[in-house]
Formats: sequence, structure tokens, C-alpha cells
Amino acid sequence: MLASRSEFITVRGLRSHVRHWGREGAPKIFMVHGWMDVAASFQFVVDCLKGDWHVIAPDWRGFGLSERTHSDTYWFPDYVADLDVMLEHYSPGEAVNLLGHSMGGNVVSLYAGVRPERVRRLINLEGFGLQSTLPEQSPIRYAKWLAELREPPTLRSYPSRQAVAARLQKTNPRLLDARADFLSQHWAAENAAGEWDILGDPAHKKPSPSLYRVEEVLACWKKITAPVLWVEADDTNMWLWMGPKPEARIEIDRRLAHIANVSARMMPDAGHMLHHDQPEMLAAMLEQFLAES
Repeated sequence: MLASRSEFITVRGLRSHVRHWGREGAPKIFMVHGWMDVAASFQFVVDCLKGDWHVIAPDWRGFGLSERTHSDTYWFPDYVADLDVMLEHYSPGEAVNLLGHSMGGNVVSLYAGVRPERVRRLINLEGFGLQSTLPEQSPIRYAKWLAELREPPTLRSYPSRQAVAARLQKTNPRLLDARADFLSQHWAAENAAGEWDILGDPAHKKPSPSLYRVEEVLACWKKITAPVLWVEADDTNMWLWMGPKPEARIEIDRRLAHIANVSARMMPDAGHMLHHDQPEMLAAMLEQFLAES
């Protein structure tokens, strides 16, 4: 297993954790994780890379070892702004190789349309977006947000690190024992009572009052100039976010059509956490894509 090293930088006022693998000075790949995940999640893919790479992966605000916001709501545009600061810190003025999984895939795709000159190549792992909304849903959404602000959110604790690993495998039955054991060490930490707490701010569970306006997102996608590798898992559960499967497939293909230069691939024998299920295949796919002229 390739050793990583940790660094803390200040990102828009928050102490943020960044994990590095590989040689300083090697070509960079930035990898950003999804909701309720951490940067160490990319360890298995990094281990399978054949080339000389410097992989840089942050913990998003309120996840892993990064500082929490000390507020009651997390706002999606903040991830985009945080990414902009981090890229400027590590690669000022350079077009970068940028990969995102799930929520991270949505962040990087939006960013690549807003700052197209900053992205050399883009890899979106199951960053489909959310189900479309209608303006008339807004009053209900605001009411739900206000109601839930009155009750502080919580995340359950686990009696042992082994219980954390078992929880990860319950969510992803394909997750091998050794990988679950590794992830449990980074996904949770032992508290003063000897229990293990998830390294994620419970406030992430709170709904946002803002509707998901898909046409605004697609307007950004249309501005992407970088080649895009779009990877889906053949056994993903992300269809649930988009509605019934046949209609969801039509909608995803409609969204994909807004990206000018996209190569769509399907990952066999993988679920939503495809970077855990098929890291060898994903690493090969990634390096082939990055090597294309």
C-alpha cells in the first residue's frame, strides 16, 4: 500500500486536511470524494496506478479531518469555492487533471464549466446530479429546512472499529475485509468513551432550502471544454436519486448530451463505490484517458 502524507491548509477560513500520494513534482491528479466519505477513500485506486503521479485529495469541509463550519447548514456552492482555492494553492494558473466521485463528481463538473480554463481533463464517477425540481416545491422545502433546524442532527456511534468496518460492508457488500478495515481507520475515530464516531459533521444530514435547478447545472456543463470521462457502475443504486430506472436512464442521457466531449463508460461488477469495488479497472481506465492527446 502506497504511503500517504497529510497536510493542513487554510481554505476560506477553515483548517482543511489534504492527503497526498506520490512524488512531489510528478504530474498531478486531484481527486475529491463524495458525501459522507473521506480523501483516504481513493487509496485503492492510487495503489493501482502504474505511472508516476502526485495525487492530491482533500477532505471536504466538515468531513474527515477538515474543520467543520460551526453553522447549521452546508451550502453546495461552498464546495465549488473551496475547490477553486485548493487548485490555486497547489497548481496556480495550470490546467489540472480533476476527478470527483458522487457529490464530488457534481462539484468538479460544475467547476469545469465555470472555470473551463482550469481543467485539463475531467473524470466524473457517478456524479449524476439530483432529481429535477419545480418552483412550486420551494415553500415545502423551506418549511422542512426550518423544521429540522430545531432538532440538532446526530450520527450514531459504533462500539468498535470492527463495527465501523461491518457498517461499511453492509452499505457495500462487495467491500473486501482488508479494505473495510483500512477505511474504518479513516472514516471514524475513537472518542473519550471508547466508542467510534463517524468523521462527518451531522449537519450534513440537514436538507438545503435551495432547490436543485438542473437546467442551471446543465448550462454550466455546456461550458466544459475539457475532455470528460464519465464512469457509471453497472449495479449502482444511484438510480434512486433520479426516479424509476427507465425514466432515469433517459434523463441521464439527456444531461450527458450537454457535455461536448464526453466518453461514457460502464464499470462491470461494481456498485456506487466503484473505486472500492474495481480499483484496478478504474486506475487503468483513468491512466488511459489521461494519456490521450
